Amino acid sequence: MPRTLKPARSVQGRISLPGDKSISHRFAMLAAIAEGRSILNNYSTGADCASTLACMRSLGVSIDHNGSKVVVEGVGLSGLKAPNAPLDAGNSGSTIRMLSGILAGQSFTSELTGDESLTKRPMKRIMTPLEQMGARIEAREGNFPPLRIQGGNLKAIHYDLPVASAQVKTAVLFAGMYAPGWTAVREPLPTRDHSEIALGGFGADVEVEGNEIRILGRPTLTGVDLTVPGDISSAAFFIAAALLLPGSELTIKGIGLNPTRASLLDLLRGMGADIEILDRRDEHGEPVGDILVRGPESAEGASLNGGVIEGAMTAAVIDEIPMLAVLGAASADGLIIRDAAELRVKETDRIATVADNLGRMGVAVEVEPDGLRIPGGQTFRPAELDSFGDHRIAMAFAVAALRASGDSELCNADAASVSFPEFYDLLDEVTES
Repeated sequence: MPRTLKPARSVQGRISLPGDKSISHRFAMLAAIAEGRSILNNYSTGADCASTLACMRSLGVSIDHNGSKVVVEGVGLSGLKAPNAPLDAGNSGSTIRMLSGILAGQSFTSELTGDESLTKRPMKRIMTPLEQMGARIEAREGNFPPLRIQGGNLKAIHYDLPVASAQVKTAVLFAGMYAPGWTAVREPLPTRDHSEIALGGFGADVEVEGNEIRILGRPTLTGVDLTVPGDISSAAFFIAAALLLPGSELTIKGIGLNPTRASLLDLLRGMGADIEILDRRDEHGEPVGDILVRGPESAEGASLNGGVIEGAMTAAVIDEIPMLAVLGAASADGLIIRDAAELRVKETDRIATVADNLGRMGVAVEVEPDGLRIPGGQTFRPAELDSFGDHRIAMAFAVAALRASGDSELCNADAASVSFPEFYDLLDEVTES
């Protein structure tokens, strides 16, 4: 469904955002296999995280979902039941990949599938280690959903990730709960550590030494009462909006500041962004705080200098790159993005869809196999944009349209609801035309 996007003069106000999607997925899965009741407050309102809840229900877990509050009656590590039908992960790569680790340890056979986009995403990366642990997995063309997982008695392994991926790491660690002894995963680069924190919070024995994470099999997980921090990936769009528009001042409350995710803020500060963290605190092992961001003082000044994103930084901000690409075009010096081939196998080929939409807005961009080169100091013209069904592309270019000289149209704008159904309402709330 198309949506008309109007330019804005500035961004002002104080907002709170829905719970972090990455953390919500993990909490829901672990709560389902814990002993006793868990209460998850500020659970993500996105469709992806609802898909995780639906899958856990189909596995025999009682879940009460009321707005952003979720109550899960855990069934214990071995209490899941064989589903009566294929488990539908919708559009959620997090659901299908991480849940596969848990299903690999079950005594029954299950099938995981999803929407058209998800069935085109590669799964060999999780199949390889899970099969090494003893699971038998069938996939379309040996790589794509639907996945048919025959679980059973797993063995502990030491696995070196060929590519940095928090989802693959999590699948192995989750499977490791069903294998006697210590299962270890070594990362080539650090990825988000929400799984390690969540596993420890539910009672698992987890050790982290450098880039190696180990989990002891057969833990007794215990239900918890906790609050999911606000999603920094969602905050990225509002931070960018403030940095794009002169005179902006926006406070975003209660955002998760996990160092493996807050690299975004370090990157933006390094590019000259005026960002301040207020009321730092710790909630259930995750650092949290309020983010205050100020835009440039005048329309003539760029709030950012530009720079290069590569290596470990690319892995750390991979989900935010569509939004960073937009900021790069408005920066003084432009932005070079390298080592981002992973973007090619997201909900869309995000290198291609970012470049396509930038081009529609008259923004020059050079496409590389693993990234983008975006000159700075560019203007954004009104355009007919397209999310191509990708939630992050929808939100990134809804923000880009704020900087345009007239109204833009965004086709497939409702893709944002996959992760952030409140996005457009909140954006309207803080923008001044």
